[in-house]
Amino acid sequence: MQATTPPPTQTKLLSAVVIVASLGYFVDIYDLILFSIVRVKSLADLGIVDKVAVKTQGEYLLSMQMGGMLLGGILWGVLGDKKGRLSVLFGSILMYSLANLANAYVHSLEQYAWLRLIAGIGLAGELGAGITLVSESLPKERRGLGTMIVATVGVSGAMLGYWVGQRLGWRNAYLVGGALGLALLVLRVSVFESGMFQRTKESGTARGNFLGLFTNGKLLGRYLRCLLIGVPLWFAVGILITFSPEFADALEVRPDVAGQPAVSAGLAVFWCYFGLVFGDFLSGGLSQVLKSRNRALLIFLAFNAVMVWVYLFAMRGATDTAFYAMCFVMGISVGFWALFVTVAAEQFGTNLRATVATTAPNFARGAVVGLVPAFRWAEAHFGRIPGAAYLGGLTILVAIWAVLTLPESFGKDLDYSEPT
Repeated sequence: MQATTPPPTQTKLLSAVVIVASLGYFVDIYDLILFSIVRVKSLADLGIVDKVAVKTQGEYLLSMQMGGMLLGGILWGVLGDKKGRLSVLFGSILMYSLANLANAYVHSLEQYAWLRLIAGIGLAGELGAGITLVSESLPKERRGLGTMIVATVGVSGAMLGYWVGQRLGWRNAYLVGGALGLALLVLRVSVFESGMFQRTKESGTARGNFLGLFTNGKLLGRYLRCLLIGVPLWFAVGILITFSPEFADALEVRPDVAGQPAVSAGLAVFWCYFGLVFGDFLSGGLSQVLKSRNRALLIFLAFNAVMVWVYLFAMRGATDTAFYAMCFVMGISVGFWALFVTVAAEQFGTNLRATVATTAPNFARGAVVGLVPAFRWAEAHFGRIPGAAYLGGLTILVAIWAVLTLPESFGKDLDYSEPT
């Protein structure tokens, strides 16, 4: 998968690199969010219909998927710096595509759980590799626009996942996701490896030293702060949106049509990710207008804090239509995902960039594994709504501190290596 000729300098915003990374993230998000969309239907088909069991087994399967992403983040990140960005971009797509094809044929909870783990490992690689490749291929003045396009196209995959899951059934939805991923692999012939990576490789610089992030105090501090920026997004998606039916019950949300379920988790995910499309476009564009990644992140974190408060304390007795509108605006407020990954990529040298850009979003996603028990503890001690407010507020405050203490990376020259 290595380029055999010197990689060309990418000057067009809609270059092959940006297009392939965008479509790859589209399929990645489709498959990543699909479980949240088909959770109830798929578990019912496997014979799990009790309301409490659906919630607890759903949490178990979500934790398996996110645990796989933690493992995959390290695996693909290190490979991205050692073997190249393209190896990871397409290797990860192949793995999660095959895993999702197999998901269509599960007949037990344990089969489902192990395949979600494997799919999670595969899903961990695409975004970090794509953002790294785009960041290193475009001029520094335009790379924020490139990553904005990747995110805006990518998150819309969740909406396709909702439509397919509703119209074709959960098994067919997994088949479609796997087929889309395999089809995407044919586009690899049009993409060149990053020139920065090629030069670093030829220089003999040590690359992909994941443990080196933990033995150098400055690198570790920068790395941990990058991770913390993404946690509020996954609190919103992994807790507030994924378990929206449970929150709707606590908030006494009423259906517009009598006799219908008040809130569908799949529809809540759909509206949240529809909002994310606009949020990623706005946050990426705002960082270009302000010429500052950090100021754009702070504005969106403040926006998210307001939306979490509205979701938990201003929606009591609302109609399901108003609740879905809230999910849409919540999605806009956490639409800084690609901006967060771009910041992580820009904070580190070429020999560690893929490692950081791949592990950071997956550790942030994988934070759901810790957020779920933390939420259950807070719920048991304070109640569902206050407990969610305390936990969500904490994630946002910590993320704001992380942004305030990170150096600005807009317009930074990325062609350098880190001492490890």
